[in-house]
Amino acid sequence: MKVPVKVDGRQLTLTNLDKVLYPEVGFTKAEVIDYYSRIAPALLPHLRDRPLTVKRYPNGVDAAFFFEKNAPKHSPSWLRRVTLPVPGSTKNRETIDFAVIDDLPSLAYYANLAALELHVPQWKVGKDGTAAPPDLLVLDLDPGPPATIVDCCRVATLIRDVLAEDGLTAWPKTSGNKGMQLYTTWDNRVEPADYARELAERLAKEHPRQVVSVMTKKLRPGKVFIDWSQNNPAKTTVAPYSLRARSHPTVSTPVLWEEVEDCRSPDELVFTTAEVLDRVEDHGDLFGQA
Repeated sequence: MKVPVKVDGRQLTLTNLDKVLYPEVGFTKAEVIDYYSRIAPALLPHLRDRPLTVKRYPNGVDAAFFFEKNAPKHSPSWLRRVTLPVPGSTKNRETIDFAVIDDLPSLAYYANLAALELHVPQWKVGKDGTAAPPDLLVLDLDPGPPATIVDCCRVATLIRDVLAEDGLTAWPKTSGNKGMQLYTTWDNRVEPADYARELAERLAKEHPRQVVSVMTKKLRPGKVFIDWSQNNPAKTTVAPYSLRARSHPTVSTPVLWEEVEDCRSPDELVFTTAEVLDRVEDHGDLFGQA
């Protein structure tokens, strides 16, 4: 079934609205579109001017998915695109025509494609259509079982204190999966990946029972891996307020430092779409706020 709609003056055709994308809870494509439409005021500032990579799940989270960087060939003419070089592409492409999501119609278009997960880099596209220097630094905290997000919270406070030593303010968010991320603004003092690596290595040395700074799997059980490599310009991180393709429609959710400090159970930092919408109504957009 096709449903023609107008979104902020743009014509869209929504399809298969009753298709269940999260089978365990019966969450449909219509509900995905509804969530992204309602969260748009908080989400769009974190997508704006950033080239988009999506994970699409056309048959739901239990079925096959694919990453998509190129804007679809059938996308509407009003969808913003930017052509950027991709050196070292595994598919031997010299450039990619990325979509850039600046408005609600573009977000609704991608939600209709079952693009559940939205990923962006730590840099924006400049006015000249080229990649600007990074304006964000991110540290991705990945717990090695039996460690959980509770352990990530303990490490997050350590990172927060180190960043504060350098005059940087950290903002925490859940990954919507099993870990969390910390962000801070970046002013190009040094390469963010170099700074992040030094920070991760310092904490791994100072707290060897809690932290590991290398990806080697055998070193990670029971510890938190600080993935500094997310600051590579070619990499992306799940956007704040993006859905995740889990059994339930969980969301990568900005959280208060009080919630991080008080966390004693992984369940305390799991948020679904309805909960996130309530949180934004109560707190506004927490991400990027001191």
